Amino acid sequence: MKNELNISYPAIHSGTEKTEVFFIEGVPDLAKLFFSEPNEANDGRRRFFVTDSSVASLDCMKSFLESFNDEIHGKDILCVLGSGEKYKTIESVLRIVSEAVEAGFTRKDLFVGIGGGVISDITAFAASIFKRGAKVQFVPTTLLSMVDASIGGKTGCDFDNVKNIIGSFYPAEKLFVFPEFVKTLPANQYNSGLAEAFKTALLFDKELYGMFKTQAGKINKRDTELLVEIIKRCATAKAKIVEEDFTEQGVRAYLNLGHTFGHALEAVAGFGTVTHGAAVAWGIGRAAELAYKLDLCSSSYKNDILDVLDFYGWDNKPVPSCIKGGAIGERIVSVMHKDKKNENEKIRIILQKGICETFIREFEDKEILGVLTK
Repeated sequence: MKNELNISYPAIHSGTEKTEVFFIEGVPDLAKLFFSEPNEANDGRRRFFVTDSSVASLDCMKSFLESFNDEIHGKDILCVLGSGEKYKTIESVLRIVSEAVEAGFTRKDLFVGIGGGVISDITAFAASIFKRGAKVQFVPTTLLSMVDASIGGKTGCDFDNVKNIIGSFYPAEKLFVFPEFVKTLPANQYNSGLAEAFKTALLFDKELYGMFKTQAGKINKRDTELLVEIIKRCATAKAKIVEEDFTEQGVRAYLNLGHTFGHALEAVAGFGTVTHGAAVAWGIGRAAELAYKLDLCSSSYKNDILDVLDFYGWDNKPVPSCIKGGAIGERIVSVMHKDKKNENEKIRIILQKGICETFIREFEDKEILGVLTK
């Protein structure tokens, strides 16, 4: 058979050519940000805002919500979804698309996600499929979203009891980060974000790892200066990796440290039962145990990781307390097989030899089960 036609495509990122990140001090004022005189967040485009009920209930959101009763801003639309992982569904994505169609939005308009990782993921996914692509921006309101979820263009939703199995790569053109939002978070959500920051430290930042080991008291008390440094360090580290490997063909896969175990835990426990960060922290512990059992890391490094998990109250037991019933290890491994990173019958897991020494390896079920038993 003779090849008679070749089609080449430009090496550009979908969604936008770059992401600009703005760090904004003080109490979040989204009405001022989006509705004041032209600025970085008000360039005249029509906007479809998406947030959730928890964010909408915050005192600092009052003036922003009231703006939608003002005829001056009548061209913009606000969609308020339910809060939490159980709303990270294709139905939520299609609700956003449906309301945007009903309101007459075009692909030259803008979607804006205001919330945590769930909101950023589903808003950007909706934008990516709306009329084959509208621009998207984020205002991350959780620590997890500030240090990880809003950065880098991964979008999607859960489906058929599998985490993030539907999605796209579609980065936001702008992020507006208000570290002050972190003070509004309940303890479990703050702790969830810390887990993703700790993951970033293990992968890319020895100084940040040292901060987690030596400054747990200040971090647990949400010291403002320290939090701003953590957020900026994590954002910088992830931005570098995303630039190097946007579609996760190589080093970006390292960002899944703890996630293969963690995603399976979320699914088996029931989405929303355990926070994403808590599941990832547990997964980091299991990955450390697995590396140690196979003589791939030292006992001292494994123990250091488990000690830090204890400092922040993360579960590091082989059988997590949030799962009930029998055959827990087998149930977790069964879900791990559905992970999108797998390429054959084995399970791909991110492991470490030491701080900032990361690699990928495939495992048989029996090897993984060895770290999932009491």
